[in-house]
Amino acid sequence: MSPTTPATDAGRGRSDLDESPRTVATGNRPDEALIGDDEFRELVRRRGGILLELCHRLSAMRAGETRLTRPLVGRLLLEAGQMETLLDEYGARQNQHWSRFRALVAALKNFAGIGEVLTYIQRRLPSYRLLPVAADFPAATRERVQQLTEVVGAVATALIDEAQKVGIEPPPIAAAVVENEDVQPTGRLARDRGDRIGCDTVTTVPRLATEFLNLAVDGEPLRAAARVAPADYAACFPDPVSEERLRQLTFRFHNLQSLYDTHVAGTASESADGDLPILRGHASVIYHLLEIATDLAHYYERHTSPRTADAVLRERPVVDTDATMATLFGYAMAFSSEFLASGQRLCQGILGRYAEPGRLAVPVPSYRGFHVRPSNLVARIVAYYGSSVQMQLDDRLFDAASPFELFRANETINASKRRWLAAEIARVHPDCGDSCAPQSVTAAVRTIVHRLADEGRIMLYRQPLEFSGQLGHRQGSVLENSVAEIAHLQAMGQLEIRTDLTVTFIGDKRVLADLDVLARCGYGEDAFGNNVALPKALSYLRR
Repeated sequence: MSPTTPATDAGRGRSDLDESPRTVATGNRPDEALIGDDEFRELVRRRGGILLELCHRLSAMRAGETRLTRPLVGRLLLEAGQMETLLDEYGARQNQHWSRFRALVAALKNFAGIGEVLTYIQRRLPSYRLLPVAADFPAATRERVQQLTEVVGAVATALIDEAQKVGIEPPPIAAAVVENEDVQPTGRLARDRGDRIGCDTVTTVPRLATEFLNLAVDGEPLRAAARVAPADYAACFPDPVSEERLRQLTFRFHNLQSLYDTHVAGTASESADGDLPILRGHASVIYHLLEIATDLAHYYERHTSPRTADAVLRERPVVDTDATMATLFGYAMAFSSEFLASGQRLCQGILGRYAEPGRLAVPVPSYRGFHVRPSNLVARIVAYYGSSVQMQLDDRLFDAASPFELFRANETINASKRRWLAAEIARVHPDCGDSCAPQSVTAAVRTIVHRLADEGRIMLYRQPLEFSGQLGHRQGSVLENSVAEIAHLQAMGQLEIRTDLTVTFIGDKRVLADLDVLARCGYGEDAFGNNVALPKALSYLRR
């Protein structure tokens, strides 16, 4: 972020600063009482004295002199917030004399708030115990703090200029209104208080880790936005980036942090597991980065975007848009994405340690067994939790995290189906072991197939069936011919053998619970192989 070169006031359409709104307002109700410009100017001058003195002081400082300390930022936020409220009470946004003044007050509050978060991150970095990421986060944060300091100074200067244009002379720079020193002694208070009552580790810690994993999935737009080239930043609005979406994600990370502090912080469980404070640090830093991203997105959409912004600041910007977008995408969202990825791996490891072993018996997918879609959905559930899960079929074990391993299970499934099929054929055609004339074999096979279909033992996907040219010409009994012909029809996708085959998944109960949900919805397919909507509990698979 960097300030832009101030523009002149040419073309603003202001011929007389003392002109009363009564003579130019066009949208007022007949019964609406109006305040004169002189009276309102005096009100703003009286109520905004401290804010304007702070801005005057900032504007008078040379480059490099300004420091965004907590006392300064706190007072800027307080005074700018009160002034913004006052201006809104009197409708300054819709007034041609005061709209830019109001927009600059809002911008000052916005960037002061971003500065507060940036400096907070900078102070708290040592305590977050963040896992390493590719880029130098501390250095990037220092750079953004410096840039933000310059931006706040530029907005303060613009506000002083605008105050003079509306007829308010800034108060003289006298004794400091706010003590701007922020010297603090090093060290921390002794930790001599006993642990809080321990949380239910078995349920609480996995719940927090699972919620982080859910947020990692919902934060996929952050990853996508972090990969966008600078020339395409603006095209990301309003999809996938918007103030609304970022604010919702920010709230959820704040809620995760709050849950941790309520149930884990200060307990013996936290002291015993060194990964838990790291989890908290990642949730916190992502939350604060998203705060910054939300405020920058708000500034862009409200004041800069050619599609949604008010022309008051868009036509004569104070802050360089390219630099603002670089901080939004290249810093706030890029590092959020990095810490999401490292935190995701951390949470998968935590869930692995807190795993509760279990077993789950579920039916084999009714349509063609573990083909592409069911296998991929099972593997994605297992990968989501990062746990080790195996699928047992007969006496064989398959890695449920590997779709290819699950594909191989179809060999065993189809062999079981053929054994079951032979018994069913013998049931509906007791003389199937006999050899017959080709014509009789053909009639018997057709009768068997349709009998099994009528009983629901096989599912027909095409009617009439297109039997193979080998029907009636194969050697062997009716049974052998029936098995061979049904296998051909199955391979051609014309039918599927329906059995009560089950598989058993072995692993963490949390993973098994989701696999159970998947199995209950047909592994995402109906009996004919058509995709069906996944339930809300598996919403992370929809992305």
